[in-house]
Amino acid sequence: MSLGLRSASLTKQGDRSCNEDALGERITAVDACLVVSDGAGGHGGGDVASRVAVAKVLDTFEREPQVDAEHILTLLDRANQAVLEGQTRDVRLADMRATLVVLLIDRRQDIALWAHSGDSRAYCFRGGRILHQTLDHSVLQNMVAAGYAEPTALRTHPQRGKLLSALGSVESLRVSVASQPLALRDGDVFLLCSDGLWEYVEEARMAQLLVNAHSPQAWLQALETEILAHARPNHDNYSAITLWVDEADQSTLIFSPDRG
Repeated sequence: MSLGLRSASLTKQGDRSCNEDALGERITAVDACLVVSDGAGGHGGGDVASRVAVAKVLDTFEREPQVDAEHILTLLDRANQAVLEGQTRDVRLADMRATLVVLLIDRRQDIALWAHSGDSRAYCFRGGRILHQTLDHSVLQNMVAAGYAEPTALRTHPQRGKLLSALGSVESLRVSVASQPLALRDGDVFLLCSDGLWEYVEEARMAQLLVNAHSPQAWLQALETEILAHARPNHDNYSAITLWVDEADQSTLIFSPDRG
């Protein structure tokens, strides 16, 4: 018997003049595809790049709904190609880039697979604790891994936004894929988010707020409250999709707060 899925999403412009984040989801009786992207680039290019990337992933998955490592790499590659094509069509968009994180679910096999490029993240919580967390493609993440910086630097260092990979780069795209599909369990919770969210909510606090949340939308609202309580002036856009796996609820419930 396939597990039930409940979803909620949130995207806000924060203290910026526009929202360059984009997100989307496709949930059916047999599969699911969720994606979050954070755009960057002058002359409005960031919002274009993120929207193009999200649309390409969802469109490709709808046409080819496969959940395996090879196909998730194809999704990110086609999104990258779409952003590159957009750069060539409009000189004002030549510098546009975007991070991307994708989660795929096969509801027939009850498995999940995720991949990302850049510093938009995927988290998986099980039993109130983080089971999996993606590692950013960033200079600071490499410094932390090598022991040259403390993990706190990921949220505080002036160069924390310097990325080693993003869609829209002519060079070979750097993508990380889950080492193997995850067998889903009742109670598993996924969070896909841009850096504008995780920068202001530490992982221990995410888990604490999750334990106290009665629904996906309640958790996102609690995360947003946490962001607004700690955000610095001119803080970034913040976006997230959460997916809750629930054996008791075999229906799919999608809740989307105000996306303004």
